[in-house]
Amino acid sequence: MRIEELIIDGFKSYAVRTVIANWDSAFNAITVLLTPLISRALTQSQGLNGSGKSNILDSICFVLGITNMSTMRAANLQDLIYKRGQAGVTKASVTIVFDNKDTKNSPIGFEEYSQISVTRQVVMGGQSKYLINGHRAQQHTVQNLFQSVQLNINNPNFLIMQGKITKVLNMKPVEILAMIEEAAGTRMFEDRKDKAFKTMAKKDKKVEEINALLAEEIEPKLEKLRNEKRAFLEFQQTQSDLERLTKVVIAHDYLKFQDRLNRSGADLDEKKNRILAIEENMSQKKNEISHIERDVRRVNQEREKEAKKGGRFQALETKVKETSHELVRINTVVELKESTIAEEQDRIQKIREAIRLVCSMPY
Repeated sequence: MRIEELIIDGFKSYAVRTVIANWDSAFNAITVLLTPLISRALTQSQGLNGSGKSNILDSICFVLGITNMSTMRAANLQDLIYKRGQAGVTKASVTIVFDNKDTKNSPIGFEEYSQISVTRQVVMGGQSKYLINGHRAQQHTVQNLFQSVQLNINNPNFLIMQGKITKVLNMKPVEILAMIEEAAGTRMFEDRKDKAFKTMAKKDKKVEEINALLAEEIEPKLEKLRNEKRAFLEFQQTQSDLERLTKVVIAHDYLKFQDRLNRSGADLDEKKNRILAIEENMSQKKNEISHIERDVRRVNQEREKEAKKGGRFQALETKVKETSHELVRINTVVELKESTIAEEQDRIQKIREAIRLVCSMPY
């Protein structure tokens, strides 16, 4: 990728929107981050000290998402706003536009774009946001974009300032090799590999803890739940069988008592018929007694008449004795019938009570 434009607005000494274009083709996103050739790109930016030449480099560091504020010569994000917001400017914005026509070196996922613009804004209070091609993005998304073209902005040596050149020249070979590895991006992958191994170790330990938890707590609880489930299913089956058998017993009792009720009703009808017959017989006997009593009264009257006449007294007296014996016999039969009626009525009462008991039973 090659830088086409750098747009600065409200950043440090740039109070108004400033567009820096016509960048040297040698000043690309790789060169600016790996070597001190930044001076080649800034050769045309001449001016006195404090005129803002270094702020251009600070703006590039800012828009790329550097978190180390000392690299941008500031204590906090609010220091990056023009005069710390005291001149009416309340936000700082920097946009860097890359030429992305070389799709072979394009960031992953951005091959279809001919240009890629990255914007970073900061407002009073220190709130910061990123935009990629005008769309809101997270900081790690911006970092991944540059890492996909081997740019690690968190690399302490990704940018060699003018004051560090002498220090770099005095480095030992091992230190220079480490710096080159970091600048080339290979150290980034080593760090990622170390992080991946640490993550895997943590995950393996977590898996062991989970397996131990399964063996010590979860499995016994599951087995207990299985046993409880089996017991509950057996209880449900027993409850179902009990309900079914209870219904069978109730149906059997219902049919049995219904049969008893029917037989009791038939027996009751028979007893009623017998009572009616006895009552009819009693009525007949009472009629006979009434006739006999009339006969007795008539005979007594005739005896009195005969006694007065002195005639057939002996025959009438004999007839009176016979009639008296017949009256005694009939009275005895009547008493027996009345006793039988009382017994039958008592039995009828018991049958009625039994019928009420059967009818009141729940089914």
